[in-house]
Amino acid sequence: MKSSLLMDFVVNKENKTITVKRAFAAERPLVWDAFTKPEILDQWWAPKPWMNKTKSMDFRAGGSWLYAMVSPEGESHWCILNYISIEPQNGYTATDAFVNAEGVVNKEMPQATWKSNFSSTDDGTLVVFDISYDDLSQLEATINMGFKEGFTMTLNSLDTLLETLKK
Repeated sequence: MKSSLLMDFVVNKENKTITVKRAFAAERPLVWDAFTKPEILDQWWAPKPWMNKTKSMDFRAGGSWLYAMVSPEGESHWCILNYISIEPQNGYTATDAFVNAEGVVNKEMPQATWKSNFSSTDDGTLVVFDISYDDLSQLEATINMGFKEGFTMTLNSLDTLLETLKK
């Protein structure tokens, strides 16, 4: 990761939100593709040494992305992103939940709404994630699971991948 790239992670317990701002040294269309195409997502969307495996993706409002983060030992943690709205190249809103391999939501685990915004900058792309929770306990559970560390590692993996995809 280039040290000059912005990475900002803010937890607001009063509003039950996490806001992550992350700059990438790549053009917006490439960064957008990295978040919306499963063949690219599977190359970076998990903290190392975990890997991502997409089971299905229907990137449209009303569609979903069902995937598992898989440990080196083969342990799988399934998640689903249900897309609410999409504005191509600019952003999307989706709900996020832990599920089983068939996509059935685990109500014991945190659920959130992600608003992701993509904007061009002089030297690349800024992505802002506004993640909101229905209650504070879900936000705190997410933080306690190591979300900040894991998501930071995951976004750093995207940095590395973007360098190879730009060539």
